[in-house]
Amino acid sequence: LSTVEHLVKVPRSAFRPPPKVESSVIRITPRNPRPAINFVEWDGLTRLCFSRKNKSLGSIFRQKSVAKLLEENYRTWCALNNEPVDPEAGSMKERALAILTESEYEKQRARRLDIDDFIILLTKFNEAGIHFC
Repeated sequence: LSTVEHLVKVPRSAFRPPPKVESSVIRITPRNPRPAINFVEWDGLTRLCFSRKNKSLGSIFRQKSVAKLLEENYRTWCALNNEPVDPEAGSMKERALAILTESEYEKQRARRLDIDDFIILLTKFNEAGIHFC
């Protein structure tokens, strides 16, 4: 929702008594207009990706627990939107890995991606019927 900019470091000696940590002055500027995304799904995707920030996204989405979560989210999304569960939809895990591979994010790590990368990923996942609610 905002951009954050580091302006200056503040040394410990600028405070009385001096703290045990370094300080910084930052500028937080709201994004205008706000990104047109579902923030519940955004939160779900980023939590999943940053649960193991040093692992590649492909490794994260190959885990059995993540595959189970994606299946449960699909069923929940269908129930909330009065959509029938498609028995021929295939594995959500395979869908997610295909999206990561085609968009070249499979070998990327969450800590190296920026906000626009996550917006692209969320959009591609949603278009393929993968939801993070």
